[in-house]
Amino acid sequence: MIKTAKGMLVEYALSLPPLALEFDLNPESITRTRTASFDSAAAPITDFLKPSEANRIGQAVSPAAETISFEILLDATDKLSDANHRMHKIALTSGVEPEIATLRSMLEPKVSGSGGFQLMASIGSGMRAHQHDEHLSVLLFVWSTHIMPVLMTSLTINEQAHLPTLSPYRATANISLQVLESNNPFYNREQIDRMKKSALNLINLSLPF
Repeated sequence: MIKTAKGMLVEYALSLPPLALEFDLNPESITRTRTASFDSAAAPITDFLKPSEANRIGQAVSPAAETISFEILLDATDKLSDANHRMHKIALTSGVEPEIATLRSMLEPKVSGSGGFQLMASIGSGMRAHQHDEHLSVLLFVWSTHIMPVLMTSLTINEQAHLPTLSPYRATANISLQVLESNNPFYNREQIDRMKKSALNLINLSLPF
């Protein structure tokens, strides 16, 4: 039986608390979406005879950043049934609440603290979230050979089974991420990898022109 590879979300910052989550991930469940809008008034579609003329039309297209969405399962059943598991005692009292808390904290506004650390904006400031200088966490979405810099834009958690304490021990999380397509080492590496693999696609391919 082939073991499912692990995926990971890691906060790219010094934070209290530090945020990282590892999870089983079936790559077939990932949805990657990119949209683009065309402003025909800015570049009316005209005749073109060669690629340099066609490029003029493409200048009127504004692509949006790529989004990635997927569902993960959080399940403490194995930890609960194995008394020797290092997380057994935590699972008995908290189920998958630590994992859920980590995901929720990744979408919680942060403020910069001393020493380069960042803290939850809603803790100890005397102010409500969104009332002072704050920011969301930049995350690294890691799966297979890909490491993508992202922001979490949506999180939906469905608790499916609970312990007698009412702590959930099984839940699903639907996550949406927006890729940070900027000059950063992670996205630059992804672009280079994409170019290499696109070139591989041309092997034994007959182009129509």
